[in-house]
Amino acid sequence: MYAVVEQGGKQYKVAEGDHLNIELTRAEPDAKTIELDKVLFVRDGENVKVGTPYLDGAKVIASFKTNAEEAVIKGKKLYPMHFRRRKNSRRRMGHRQRYLQITIDKIEA
Repeated sequence: MYAVVEQGGKQYKVAEGDHLNIELTRAEPDAKTIELDKVLFVRDGENVKVGTPYLDGAKVIASFKTNAEEAVIKGKKLYPMHFRRRKNSRRRMGHRQRYLQITIDKIEA
């Protein structure tokens, strides 16, 4: 059984037991689980359900390793650069995205 969920403007194909890094969302600091309720697609063997755009009553339950506060990880450091030729204008910035590390526990459709 697998599902396609939308989180943070991105779509993820998930199955039970998968480990996933999603964009940082609001969660209680001492929370143990999070519900992803924007489910687009669910497949269970031959049974297929497709939402328009989301499935009613479908949700994916995911958990953190310990709690939500310790599940935050940092991604790779990126250096976007603005450059205009022949103008002596350069600008370099640094950005490091934070992610929430989750494990998919259950898919309810």
